[in-house]
Amino acid sequence: MGWFTKLINSSLGRKLLMSLTGLFLITFLVIHLIGNTAIFKGDDGLAFNAYAKFMSTNPLIHTVSYLLYAGIILHVIIAITLYFRNKSSRPVGYDKLNARANSSWESRNMTLLGLLILAFLFIHLKDFWWQYKYHGGYEFQIDADGNRDIYALVIEQFKTPFALVSYLIGLIALFFHLKHGFWSAFQTLGLDHKKYTPLIKALGLLYAILVPLGFASMPVYVYFFK
Repeated sequence: MGWFTKLINSSLGRKLLMSLTGLFLITFLVIHLIGNTAIFKGDDGLAFNAYAKFMSTNPLIHTVSYLLYAGIILHVIIAITLYFRNKSSRPVGYDKLNARANSSWESRNMTLLGLLILAFLFIHLKDFWWQYKYHGGYEFQIDADGNRDIYALVIEQFKTPFALVSYLIGLIALFFHLKHGFWSAFQTLGLDHKKYTPLIKALGLLYAILVPLGFASMPVYVYFFK
């Protein structure tokens, strides 16, 4: 593991790991969103419950889930490390007005956005993952196909104003985080080029809009229409 220690102790190595874990999490978000759209199927949650069972019992998904947890933890640790190292390396009298003129709002506030997303993730895991995986107090019913009815839990949770507002705040933070992070990851990996950069930025913006909007549609749909 000496190579990993050297990698994480170097500034370039940390930025590379930040980009790679970020792109891994970006890929996961798309897959998770596609699966969650089963909530709109109109079958009293049968497809959604089957999806939840598949995600919790498939051996390959189990393996990927550990990689996901590791990716999230590593992404957070590196983000915090980079924040404090960048802060300590700034010269005395750092010109904030100049920094604002040369960077976007989201790039200057990635740490704040990351903390909001982390709080949102904690709420999400507590409300659903913990309940489903470890029976955290919610008594699951069994649906017509014999699966635990997590769909009923989703409906119950998203009917509360707190869940709706907290999810929307978290997803707005995710939008801004992705808006900068998508493009920044490609730039760090050296995949920026004057010919392709506009396309990458356009795709990043499209992704940053559609993915949070897709996730936001679920609590909004449940709260107002179920």
